[in-house]
Amino acid sequence: MLARYGEQDVYPCHMPGHKRRLHGHLPELFVKTDLTEIEGFDDLHYPQGILRELQQQAALLYGAEESYYLVNGSTCGILSAVSAALPPGGHLLVARNCHKSVYHGAYLRNLALSYLYPEYLAEYDIYEAVTPGQVRRALEETPGIGAVLIVSPTYEGRIAEVSAIVREVHRKGLPLIVDEAHGAHLGFFPGFAPSSCRLGADLVVHSVHKTLSGMTQTALLHVNGDRIDRTRLRRFLRIYQSSSPSYVLLAGIDNALRLVREEGEALFGELIRRWREMLLLLSACRNLTILSGGQGRQDVGKLLIGVKKIGLSARQLCDMLIREYHIQTEMTGKNCVLAMFTVGDTEEGFRRMTEALLEIDKKYGMTQEMAEAAPGWPRLRQEVSLSATACGGCVRPLPAFSLTTAWDGEKEECTLERSVGRYAAEFLMLSPPGVPFAVPGEILSEQAVEAVLSCLRDGLEVQGIQKKGKTYFLMVLMADLPGAKDTDAE
Repeated sequence: MLARYGEQDVYPCHMPGHKRRLHGHLPELFVKTDLTEIEGFDDLHYPQGILRELQQQAALLYGAEESYYLVNGSTCGILSAVSAALPPGGHLLVARNCHKSVYHGAYLRNLALSYLYPEYLAEYDIYEAVTPGQVRRALEETPGIGAVLIVSPTYEGRIAEVSAIVREVHRKGLPLIVDEAHGAHLGFFPGFAPSSCRLGADLVVHSVHKTLSGMTQTALLHVNGDRIDRTRLRRFLRIYQSSSPSYVLLAGIDNALRLVREEGEALFGELIRRWREMLLLLSACRNLTILSGGQGRQDVGKLLIGVKKIGLSARQLCDMLIREYHIQTEMTGKNCVLAMFTVGDTEEGFRRMTEALLEIDKKYGMTQEMAEAAPGWPRLRQEVSLSATACGGCVRPLPAFSLTTAWDGEKEECTLERSVGRYAAEFLMLSPPGVPFAVPGEILSEQAVEAVLSCLRDGLEVQGIQKKGKTYFLMVLMADLPGAKDTDAE
């Protein structure tokens, strides 16, 4: 419809301001198809025509009762899901390794948060998906929970036993929200885990641009069952979504899902074939480690490369891949590098990554004597030695103020070294993946501060930290806020 309309001679006395003419350097197709809610093109917030039909097709594809197109990303879906599932001041049980948009939703709705702490995989410095047992114990031990939110797959590809978690949550009569942003491909081919939509989750969020072929900022929100008030859900979607949704992005969602319906079997089959072939070849690595199994399940397409056994830091491996092999990875952590593969990858892309990792593994997998004789070895060892202190898993917060109270509170600057015992006034996190060391209102423990320092020593950027000269600073709550500690004065 957009393409056909763009070829007509209808003169646009309406928004957008480029009037479907080429201005600047954008491709002509972008401006020709960038329309607004004109007659015949429906309204995303009150869909009655083509957009309603496309959303019904999405629901049928994923096995949901209703699906909604999102152009403000999975962030919009998470905010809407959290807001619809709980009243203001409600109580949310959430995986600590959730996306920061969950915390933003909690802030906006003044929610109380209780946490699920996933298992820590020290070799890669990542977190597992939460387990049904963890959810069961938390629901039994924590009164007043009104909804549960989990992440599966995690940013690094760890998949939870969603069907069992659904049973635990529904046994208590509560809704389950699954942040499945990284799993829009799930359930579409043998070898993929099933989609949470078909496992009974009440609300499921998918990013169409992460593992499918949608453009950045496109996503889906699915709803099932009667535990969610759908009128409230639509209200929050209208609040958190733009009132001027991009029809180019909407068409991108349509195109991505149409590709799944029409060519998915062939595309996903080729992805699985190339993926398994790459893992088989990389099994020859003796120094780099590849996470492909173990407790829980590793999602297809998330290549997690551990560096603990090789004479490189994760930052050095990432830099080497881009500088010497022209391969840009998704994320660099403390002990691992994450690369992503989807149906959009080519045979060449798989080959280049495989050859690069095998060559690096061989080149740096040398004996101590050989290594010490190699050019630049003393400098390399000095850089790697800064990584000696591990984060040691999710930092468990100490009792503190609510997120909403703290984030709106009076703040002051403090050096990181002197912040132990103070109340965090901003989030401290690596993003990606966005797992917070501290949330506003939590007491900054020695473990949290050491975890932040460890990441900074590794050359990683921690959100919420500013460097001035050689000193790191962060924002803490003012000492005169009721109950806050003045550790500097002490």
